[in-house]
Amino acid sequence: MGVARDGALILRSINRIYEVKANHRSTLIILLGLASGMLALTFASSTLFKMFCEKTGHGGTTQVAKALPTRVEDRVITIHFNADTHTELPWEFKPLQREIKVKAGEVGLAFYHGKNLSPYHTVGMATYNVTPHKAGIYFNKVECFCFLEQHLEGGQETDFPVQFFIDPDIVKDPTLDDVDTITLSYTFFHLKKE
Repeated sequence: MGVARDGALILRSINRIYEVKANHRSTLIILLGLASGMLALTFASSTLFKMFCEKTGHGGTTQVAKALPTRVEDRVITIHFNADTHTELPWEFKPLQREIKVKAGEVGLAFYHGKNLSPYHTVGMATYNVTPHKAGIYFNKVECFCFLEQHLEGGQETDFPVQFFIDPDIVKDPTLDDVDTITLSYTFFHLKKE
């Protein structure tokens, strides 16, 4: 009887070892799955964040117009223009107009001017945003030079157009009743070509 009892204890111990190993294996599989998922989200995060900003206007991200507005409202909004250039890009970059006034739903056209101050071919790319940030969801770009490579030869100058409108639905949003001026800011960065 003692041998049988010892044998049963040994079998239970062996079964317990297999159960613990199975639990550890399951835990390891779950942890590896979580780590893989987190790694995938890391790679996709900038794309997902960009999509989020484009849909919500978060951080002053403007919208890309899919169609021109079908109505114009009486509400007039002043669009103020700002330009910055990163120190690594030897360009002069400025708006050609300080501000313009547009009605909600009216298409506006503005120009920025760029000049390559170096004797060499350089490439720049502009990013943009609007302030106040909460207005970004209503600011629609029809045509823009942003996020496109802009090439300027040494000493070359050019004008960059931006065509836009303020979504007429801004008049229905009580959280924007206090907004009568929107600032459109562009920053040009040096784009290194390999």
